Amino acid sequence: MKRLIVILGAFSMMLLAGCTVGPKYTRPNVPNAPVDAFKETDGWKPAQPSDQFLRGNWWEMFGDPELNTLETQLTVSNQDLKMANARFVEARAMVHFNRAAQFPTISTAPGIESLRDSGNAPYLPATKTTEDFVLPFDVSYELDVWGRVRRTVSASREEAQATAGDLATVNLSLHAELAYDYFELRSADAQKKLLDDTAKTYHDALQLTVNRFEGGAAPKSDVAQAQTQLQATMVQDTDIAVQRAQFEHAIAILIGKPPAAFSLSASPLNLAPPDISAGLPSQLLERRPDIAAAERRVAEANDQIGIARAAYYPTVTLSASAGFEGDSITNWLTWPSRFWAVGPSMAQTLFDGGRRRATSTAARANYDATVANYRESTLTAFQQVEDNLVALRVLSQEAQQQKEATVSAQESLQIFTDRYIGGADPYLQVLTAQTIALQNERNDVDILRRRMDASVLLIKALGGGWTASELPKTAELR
Repeated sequence: MKRLIVILGAFSMMLLAGCTVGPKYTRPNVPNAPVDAFKETDGWKPAQPSDQFLRGNWWEMFGDPELNTLETQLTVSNQDLKMANARFVEARAMVHFNRAAQFPTISTAPGIESLRDSGNAPYLPATKTTEDFVLPFDVSYELDVWGRVRRTVSASREEAQATAGDLATVNLSLHAELAYDYFELRSADAQKKLLDDTAKTYHDALQLTVNRFEGGAAPKSDVAQAQTQLQATMVQDTDIAVQRAQFEHAIAILIGKPPAAFSLSASPLNLAPPDISAGLPSQLLERRPDIAAAERRVAEANDQIGIARAAYYPTVTLSASAGFEGDSITNWLTWPSRFWAVGPSMAQTLFDGGRRRATSTAARANYDATVANYRESTLTAFQQVEDNLVALRVLSQEAQQQKEATVSAQESLQIFTDRYIGGADPYLQVLTAQTIALQNERNDVDILRRRMDASVLLIKALGGGWTASELPKTAELR
C-alpha cells in the first residue's frame, strides 16, 4: 500500500508538469510598409517573371564565368563562413544539451571497501575488520511543473534558428562582398585600358606637335603642353594599379588564399547590369536572414521571461536509489542484499535579496531590446532596398545621358584636332577637348561600375533569394 501511495503521488505531480508560467509568444508588430510596391519602383520596370532570378546561386545572373568560379571557391574555403557554420553547430548541440534535462539522470558509483575499526574506539570492545561491497543506482528527475525546462529547451531551439539565420546572413554578405570587389576590380581594369589607349593617343598627338614644331608650324609651348598632358595621363594610369591590387588582395582573402598565391588576369568590365525584381515589400520580412534571426531572438527573449518567472516557484524533484550491498563477494548480488529508497523533494527559495526580481526585470528589458532591434532591422532593410532601387533607376538614366555626352566630347575633340592641324586653332583647344573627352569616357566606366555595385547591393538587400522557410524546423533540432 505504501508503494502504491508513493507511485500515485509521483504520478499526480507529473500531471502538474503541463503548467507553463510566463507570457505566450506573439511576433511583434513592425513599422507599416506599402504592401503593393516599394516607393522607388515608380517609373522603374522590374524583371518579368518577377522572381525567377533570385534563387540559389544568384551571382550567376551576371553571366561572368570567372565570377561564378570565385563564388564557388568562397563557399568552400572562406574562413568566416566556416566560423559561422561552427557557431550554428554549437547552437544546435546546446539544444540537445538542454533537452537532456527533460529525462531522468541515472548514475552509479560501485565500490568495494575494507574497514578495520580502531581497537581504542569507544563502545567497541574488540577490534573488527569488515568488508563492504556496494552496487548502487541513483535516479534523479526534476518534474517540470512550471515549464522551466521546456522554456529552456525552446529558447535553445530559437537561438539555434537565429544562429542559422546568422549563418545565412554571413553567407549572403560574403558572396555579395566578393561580387562587389570583383566588379570594382574589373572597373579598374576598364579604367586602365582606357588610360592605356588614351596615353597612346596622346603620345601620337605629342609626336604630331613635335613634327609641327620642327617644321616651324607650332611654337615650343605646344610641345610642352602635349608632353604635360601625356605625363599626367600616365600618372593616372599608374595610380590605377594600386586600387586594382587592393581589390585583388581582398578577393584572395575571401576565397581563403594568401594574396601572394592569387592573381586575376586583366579583363575590362563590359557587362550589363541584370534586371532584378524587388518583389513586394510585404515579402521582405521573409526574405532577409538577418530579420529572421532578429525575430527568433525575440522569441528566445520571451522564453527567458518565463524561465525567470519560474524561479519564483518551488523545484520538485523525484529521486530514487536502489542496488545491492553485501559484506562479501559471495552474498553481494543476492536478493536479500538489495536496498532501495524513493521519494519526492521540494526546494523553495524563501529570501534571495531581490535576485529573482532583478533577473525578471533584466529578462523583460532584454525582450524590449530585442523587439527594438527586430524593428530596426526591418526599417534598415526597407531603406537598403529603396536606396539601391533609386540608385539603379537614376544611374540608368545617367548612363544614357553620359553616353550622349561622351559622343559629343569625341566629336568636339576630332573637330579641334582637325582645326589645329589646319592651323585654325591653337593647341590649347585640343588640350581642353582631350581633357573633356577623357573625363567623359572615365565617367562612362564609373557609372557602369556604380550600376553593377548597386545591383549586387540590391540583391543583398533583398536577401539573395533566401526565405525564412530555410530556417531549421523545430523537429530538425530535436
